Amino acid sequence: MVKSVCPYCAVGCGQRVWVKDGKVTQIEGDPDSPISRGRLCPKGSASEQLVNQPGRLKKVKYRRPHGTEWEELDLDEAMEMIADRVLAARDNGWQEMRGSERLRRTLGFAHLGGATLDNEENYLIKKLFTALGAVQIENQARI
Repeated sequence: MVKSVCPYCAVGCGQRVWVKDGKVTQIEGDPDSPISRGRLCPKGSASEQLVNQPGRLKKVKYRRPHGTEWEELDLDEAMEMIADRVLAARDNGWQEMRGSERLRRTLGFAHLGGATLDNEENYLIKKLFTALGAVQIENQARI
């Protein structure tokens, strides 16, 4: 059994996930969670079906611009494409100066974080996007 957090909404209900031979066998509410105290909504209760659903995609799918068909991509190729697009958006929206004021920022992308991430994950995301020059960084967590 491993402890986890429900992926569905911003509440962040605690889950206990049982795994056997690399496969999720059961998901229940975590009674130790101060958020949900062992309770799950219908979506959270059915999350084992999300993980084990036979039609679940397990490979990267990509449809090229103006394409009509999906193709499978290697994960490394997909990650390279994402990195290239992030850098291109950064470069296209880069603002070095405004008059005599030094800006060194980009408005080429923004980040909206989710409340199911923990403090450490949100901290690292904030550091990453700040290092990339983004100024539009927000998180829905207000608790």
